[in-house]
Amino acid sequence: MSAALFKPYTLRSLTIPNRVWMAPMCQYSAETTGPNAGVAHDWHFAHYASRATGGTGLILVEATAVAPEGRISPADLGLWNDTQAEALARIAAFLKDHGTVPGIQIGHAGRKAATNPPWVGRGPVGEDGHGWQPLAPSPVAFADGYPVPTELTTERIDEIVGQFADAARRALAAGFQVLEVHGAHGYLIGEFLSPHSNHRTDAYGGSFENRTRLALRVVDAVRAVWPAELPLFFRISATDWLGEQGWTADETVRFAALLREHGVDLLDVSSGGNGGPADIPVGPGYQVPFAARVKAETGLPVAAVGLITDSEQAEKIVANGEADAVLLGRELLRDASWARRAARELGAETHAPDQYAWAI
Repeated sequence: MSAALFKPYTLRSLTIPNRVWMAPMCQYSAETTGPNAGVAHDWHFAHYASRATGGTGLILVEATAVAPEGRISPADLGLWNDTQAEALARIAAFLKDHGTVPGIQIGHAGRKAATNPPWVGRGPVGEDGHGWQPLAPSPVAFADGYPVPTELTTERIDEIVGQFADAARRALAAGFQVLEVHGAHGYLIGEFLSPHSNHRTDAYGGSFENRTRLALRVVDAVRAVWPAELPLFFRISATDWLGEQGWTADETVRFAALLREHGVDLLDVSSGGNGGPADIPVGPGYQVPFAARVKAETGLPVAAVGLITDSEQAEKIVANGEADAVLLGRELLRDASWARRAARELGAETHAPDQYAWAI
């Protein structure tokens, strides 16, 4: 019997060759200012190309900002102009030509914008580091040492919804076949979802219906410009790990059913990232039960993430029906050919370029 991890998977009209997918992992390597700010260059091309030649079925390009102030760091990729889209098109074309489905995640960092890359030490970069004033649902700082963000007006919210739609159009023009909306890890959409960070009293705060309003508006705006034959993903933090003071797993299940109604094809289930005194029980596969619950209770396809590191572990997750695919992050940073190695270990096959296939 062939390994479940290496069976093709079809969403809408798109067939993904296997279930080993690359999670969005920021490279913090674009130029920070000037006409090439947010533009992908040779590092990004080599980074993603190597994972494609390593047999990965789907690659989701890192969190790509829909506006300059939506970048997590000043060195993030962007999709707010056509120059950025043209540079990303080179990457998408290479992935597709070598058997990998090209996908991209679009997002807005909200109150967690203008921060340092992890190798510098997280925290705000400040004005000297080309920083800017972050935006958020409420004027509540992410953590000590972070600036108090500017509370978004309803007019600015409308503008951001339009920026997501514009970025989706550019992603399509660049040749991407999967689009993911970033609603996780305490960035802007996730900030609206959680009462920990959303203290609004208008139509975007308070009740579950109000806190999910921005997310559903973004999904609707993106789905309106994203072709019906191509899948749309949504990444969520299943819980803030803050109890009833934050976003909960119960709300995730309820929200997942709504996302399905609004045209989302798969939920990328992560957790955490919204600050507070979170007590997170980190361990191998610790977030998989959240994905499994969404799948079981809503029928919405899911991808599991979080300390999935070896082939047998990944195979069991898919074979047992806990998730439809696994999304690897740091493990694919450590090993660009993880998919090909896993295929060997499981007695399966995955795609490889002719230049490598003769040596396998």
